[in-house]
Amino acid sequence: MENEIIKLEKNYWQGMEDHDYETVKQLTRFPCTVAGKNGVMRVDENEFKHMFDSGSGADIRVTDISMAAVEVFGNSAIIGYTITIGSKSDAQKQPMQCACTSTWIKEQDSWRCAMHTESELVQE
Repeated sequence: MENEIIKLEKNYWQGMEDHDYETVKQLTRFPCTVAGKNGVMRVDENEFKHMFDSGSGADIRVTDISMAAVEVFGNSAIIGYTITIGSKSDAQKQPMQCACTSTWIKEQDSWRCAMHTESELVQE
């Protein structure tokens, strides 16, 4: 089960990298909660589509997901991991490392992400 959750998370990031809305939408439970450097937002499907279409994240390249820790509790699972995100169009841009967490909920035999957080790691 842990490997399935890691695979779902990687598929989600691949959908973001490919700017593939249908994949990302199918993996998201709406409304979802997103927390990061801009605060905490509860996002419904229409808001999510608008954010996605505005190009937010369209230029990302995920180069590494590591240190994944997964806990499964019946029909829910949490995952924490580190990720390295670079730019597709600007190879000179310094990649960013983040610590991420997601909460996955299984409903009607499908896993969907209900909450995601990202915290940029301090570069020393």
